[in-house]
Amino acid sequence: METPQRGFEPPVAVNAESPVSYPPSLFDQGIEGTVVLQLFVAANGEIVPDSTRVAEGSGYPEFDDAALEGVDMMRFAPAQRSGVAIATSFLQPVHFRIPDGSQTGG
Repeated sequence: METPQRGFEPPVAVNAESPVSYPPSLFDQGIEGTVVLQLFVAANGEIVPDSTRVAEGSGYPEFDDAALEGVDMMRFAPAQRSGVAIATSFLQPVHFRIPDGSQTGG
């Protein structure tokens, strides 16, 4: 793992809620997982779509596909180095978790 650079702040997700939809078939079965996406965010905070890929799959293609589909709606404040916005590539985990107390089927 790389040591953080002095004065470097990574991109920060600014969506109030995750724009990624839980695949209904996996939710109904109570299956959970995590997908790690490789994203590139420009200095203006926009994701460069052609750079997006699954860096670490969940083992469930439905989770991987749902994570990729949600990227278009993800919003980020750009990375900064010494207070200046910069473009950067980074890993973004997407967690699929059944909320405590939720019942399947709904």
